[in-house]
Amino acid sequence: MTDTVSNENVKKALVRFAIPYMIAAFLQTLYGLVDLFVVGLFNTATTTTAVALGSQIMHMITVIILGLVLGITVQAGNFSGAGDKDSIKKVIGTSLVFFAGIAVIFTLIICCFNGFWIRLVLTPAEAVKETRQYLLICGLGVPFIFGVNIFSGIFRGLSDSRRPMYAVIVACFVNIILDFVFVGGFNLGAAGAALATVFGQLFSCIAVYYLFSKNCSTYKPSLKNCRIDRFILKKVVFVGIPVALQDGFIQIAFLVITIIANARGLIDSAAVGVVEKLICFFFLVPSAFMSAISALTAQNMGAGNRQRAKETLRYGLIISVSWGLFIALINQFIPQVFVSIFTRDELVRAAGAVYLKAYSFDTIAASVHFCFSGYFCGDQKSYISFLHNIISVLLIRIPGAYFASKFFTDTLYPMGLAAPVGSAVSALICIGFYIYYIKKEKKET
Repeated sequence: MTDTVSNENVKKALVRFAIPYMIAAFLQTLYGLVDLFVVGLFNTATTTTAVALGSQIMHMITVIILGLVLGITVQAGNFSGAGDKDSIKKVIGTSLVFFAGIAVIFTLIICCFNGFWIRLVLTPAEAVKETRQYLLICGLGVPFIFGVNIFSGIFRGLSDSRRPMYAVIVACFVNIILDFVFVGGFNLGAAGAALATVFGQLFSCIAVYYLFSKNCSTYKPSLKNCRIDRFILKKVVFVGIPVALQDGFIQIAFLVITIIANARGLIDSAAVGVVEKLICFFFLVPSAFMSAISALTAQNMGAGNRQRAKETLRYGLIISVSWGLFIALINQFIPQVFVSIFTRDELVRAAGAVYLKAYSFDTIAASVHFCFSGYFCGDQKSYISFLHNIISVLLIRIPGAYFASKFFTDTLYPMGLAAPVGSAVSALICIGFYIYYIKKEKKET
């Protein structure tokens, strides 16, 4: 049995799991920003645009990959809680074979259809060549993204979020050093930034496999185990596919809102772009607790300890919502301080402050549905997470942002409210499903 299904304090186990995940997510966000900083330091705005747009596309692909491999974490956690080592080996073997094939498909989609992606983000003509170079090179690194996340997912399923963090530290260090070598030293522009990213992913993949081999030798895959078990595969994709689809739709929503903001002019476009960067940082806490709740819930469900899983959800909600309230409150008084981190333009600061003031309420509502989504995924009900996010995106976020943009042309505040209103709807749906299943449990007992 793992610590999470023993008598360890639930809150302590949750925080101990969430903090390394949070640090890893912060580092990933950070070295993405360093890419843009280094490119901007040595190149023109054209190259910066190419890297910004190319990385936006790769981020969308990476988020989908993370959704797919969440099924590995949940199944590994479930079998870990049940003490079923043989099934954990089957999860690892099945995942390696299946996702190796998916990685090849993703690579071909990015490299062979890069023209589609370039048109999708409305790439300026002068940046098309370098954006294409960036995507072609980054596309070749997709198998490494899968590799890192497969083994990281297994670690998290086994209640270890520290070692995946170490792999991200390796990626961050290699990426930043090679940014200066390839972009600054060899003047390779967007191609140099892409090479630095791919090498970072490669070394991260090597690091996480080394850590896995050293610390989880019991589960080390062999040729005998590297085959697809249909029962295991079904359980993995049952959790992973709805989450991947959900995350893909959310990224598309961000893209559509960016296009809506672009149509309002340069100032509003820049303001929305800055706030989106800030929101990524603000959401690190609820995202970390969503992952922690998902893994720990899976383990406790596997051990037959449903009550402990509910306690994990409760503590996650208390911590995440408290964080959301703090962020929303502080942004009602000094949003310009945060916006000023990313821009010196006074007009952009003013517009961004207004947008952030409204958008920051999303940190409260999103904290609620993030935690419930983690719980539902850990309980192998990821379709609920998919459902509430699709409803939120298609019925609230995109239409809300569009109509606010059309009817309130002088301010970004109403447009900023579209996200928290959408998240509030998601939160209510999650609470409704949770109450339904609680009542269903009581009837069955």
